Amino acid sequence: MERFSNFFYRWLYQHYYSSPREIGKKGDFFTAVSVTPLFGGTIANYIFKQIEVGKFPSNGYIFEIGAHKGYLLADIVQFLYTFNPSLIKSLKFAIIEPFEPLQKLQQTYFKESFKDEVTLLHFKDLKEVKVDYAFIVANEIFDAFPCELIYKDKMAYVKDFKIAWQKADEDILAKAKRFNQVKGEVALGYEQFAKKMKEAFEVAEFVTFDYGDLEVRNDFSIRIYFKHQVFPLFEPNLDLKALFGRSDITYDVNFSHLIEAFQENGWEKEGYKTQAVALVDFGIMELLEKIMNLRGFEIYKQELEKVKILISPSLMGERFKMVHFSKGKG
Repeated sequence: MERFSNFFYRWLYQHYYSSPREIGKKGDFFTAVSVTPLFGGTIANYIFKQIEVGKFPSNGYIFEIGAHKGYLLADIVQFLYTFNPSLIKSLKFAIIEPFEPLQKLQQTYFKESFKDEVTLLHFKDLKEVKVDYAFIVANEIFDAFPCELIYKDKMAYVKDFKIAWQKADEDILAKAKRFNQVKGEVALGYEQFAKKMKEAFEVAEFVTFDYGDLEVRNDFSIRIYFKHQVFPLFEPNLDLKALFGRSDITYDVNFSHLIEAFQENGWEKEGYKTQAVALVDFGIMELLEKIMNLRGFEIYKQELEKVKILISPSLMGERFKMVHFSKGKG
C-alpha cells in the first residue's frame, strides 16, 4: 500500500508526462496556450513594456517551466520580435525540462519556427540555474504537484488501484489546519519549489496561471481528464487501472498555500487576479486593437472569439487565476 501522493507522482511523472501528449482538440484537455497565441502575446506585451521603461533588461532571461512542446515561450518570442526585432537577439530564452523527449520536441519546434534566429537553452532542473535577471512564466503546473487526500483525521492510500483510508500523517494534518481544511487535496512540494526558484534567480519576476481559489472548498476537486471527458476520482465504478498513466489527473490549486510557500522563501506577491483581469491588465485588448488596425475586421473577429474563451467568466476567465511574484527588485 502506498501514499496517494506517490501514486499521483507515478501516474503523471513516470508515465503521462514522460512522453509527448497532445493538448487541444486531439488531446485530453485544453489550456489557454492551445486556445490562441494571444495568451503568450499578452505576456510578451507586459515584458516588452517592462523593457521599455527600464524595469527589465533587454539582455535578461525569459524562462518557461512546464512548457510541454514549447508553444507558450515560442508565442512570447514571436510577439517580442513583432514589437522589436532586435530583442530576440539580445534576450535569452530557456526552458526547464527534465524529460529528454520533450526537450527534443521543444528544440524542433523552435527550429521550425525561428530557424537559427533564436537559441533555446535547456535546463533539466532549477538546481542547474544561476541567473542574475529573469522573467519566468508557467501555465498550469501547480495543479500537477503531488498531493495527499485527507478526510478529517484520515488520508488516502492506494493498493491494487483501490483507495483506502488510514490514519493521517500529523504533518499533513498540520499543513491542512493552517488553511482550515478538513477535506480535499493537500499539495506537496510548493515550499521546495519556491526555495529552488529563490536560489536559481537573483532578481526575477514569476507569473503563473492555474485553476483554483484562495479559500479551500473542503471537498475533493481531484479529477481525471481523458479525451475531453472528466471523471471525478471517486466516481463509482471508475477503472483507475485502465486510466493510470494514460490520462491527466489534476486538482484545484490552493492559492493561499502557494502564496505562503513563496513568501516564506523570500518572494514578494505582486498580484493575485482572475485570468480575465490579469490578461486585460497585461494588454490583451490592446493586441486585439492592433490586429484590427493591421489585419482587418474579419481576422479581429476570429481572434476576439478565441479571446472570449480566455476572459469570459463562464469559461476560463474566472475559473483560472494568476499570481505574480517578484524577488530582489528592491
